[in-house]
Amino acid sequence: MADFSDLTLDVVKVRRDFPILDREVHGKPLVYLDNAATSQTPRQVIAMFDDYYGRYNANIHRGLHTLADEATAAFEGTRETVRAFLNAGETREIVFTRGTTEAINLVANSWGRVNLGPGDEVLISRLEHHSNIVPWQLLAGELGFAIKVIPVDERGVLDMAAYRDLFTERTRLVAVNHISNAFGTINPVREMARVAHEHGARILVDGAQAAPHQAIDVRDIDADFYAFSGHKVYGPTGVGVLYGKAGLLEAMPPWQGGGEMIRTVSFETPTTFADIPHKFEAGTPAIAEVIALGRALQWVQEIGLELIGAWEARLLEHATEGVQGIEGLRVLGTAPDKAGVLSFVVDGAHSQDIGLLIDQLGVAIRTGHHCAQPLLAQFGLDATCRASFAAYNTPEEIDVFVEGLERVVGMLR
Repeated sequence: MADFSDLTLDVVKVRRDFPILDREVHGKPLVYLDNAATSQTPRQVIAMFDDYYGRYNANIHRGLHTLADEATAAFEGTRETVRAFLNAGETREIVFTRGTTEAINLVANSWGRVNLGPGDEVLISRLEHHSNIVPWQLLAGELGFAIKVIPVDERGVLDMAAYRDLFTERTRLVAVNHISNAFGTINPVREMARVAHEHGARILVDGAQAAPHQAIDVRDIDADFYAFSGHKVYGPTGVGVLYGKAGLLEAMPPWQGGGEMIRTVSFETPTTFADIPHKFEAGTPAIAEVIALGRALQWVQEIGLELIGAWEARLLEHATEGVQGIEGLRVLGTAPDKAGVLSFVVDGAHSQDIGLLIDQLGVAIRTGHHCAQPLLAQFGLDATCRASFAAYNTPEEIDVFVEGLERVVGMLR
């Protein structure tokens, strides 16, 4: 059993911040282990919605009245919170989006349309979520560039030697996740960025799974673009972030047009656009969600990402040890450097059946392809079960999960 005694995380206190953890499912206490899909939301973040809509609900930036000023200050305050969270150099390098998917689509449809063409190459790892594959496939179909795949070994680890060998003089971009959502593999993005830049290429990092688990320093990584979503880092759905180096963002054309992203509009002369980051934030944004995201990031930092990561690593160790005794169970993703994700299959048992039956015991896990079909196909699979951990999960919950899994597998075999 993993030893938690040297960690100072007060999980009882942490859990008090999450009202949903008090509920029951099918008459059983909820054990929520689907955090890689969506983490739960602390009461401090939920309260931001009541505060905004109850006290200063107004559109931002253009209003001169008090409510508009207060809403704008809170909204732009989150931009500074995100800048500090990522250690970006300037707030103008922080663009608010609807999530990681929209952030990647923004880069593809703005930077990509200007910088990619026939004969060019984009390197994408086999570990990627579909949101970092499909936008590039769509664009490649239009513009005629090639997509080259960075291979993965049987542990779910990127082949760095093969990665270096894939570069040619026509390589323009590397698109890679920081942490795999399907296997939990932590990729060496700093080294990958260094190699990309040596070859004159840019790098986009999908940080959706990294933001809840470890400190992120985009300047240390030297990422050209970095994206993450609010709902995976204890924040609301429908909001996310794109970080981009200021020089790159300034050179990129707008992706969407409308209000807020313009400087002047006329039928007689060309429309001119706002400075970054507002050039990429057309229309009324998700104001309450952005403000709440800022509070979520503050909540994470109050606990400490290093402590959260260490706690989740022990949970992963405890869970991995626990499932080893289940006959026919095989763990997918055995990288030496992993985040709190446990993916597995069981011989003779369909993943969907396992997920449905263990839900009857109050345990929420994810089953399916996890939007990582190319990765699972390499292992001859179309689905796995995935348990993923957060700061509020406990060793006792892991025991409930393991015992429930043993019971379910026994029923299916």
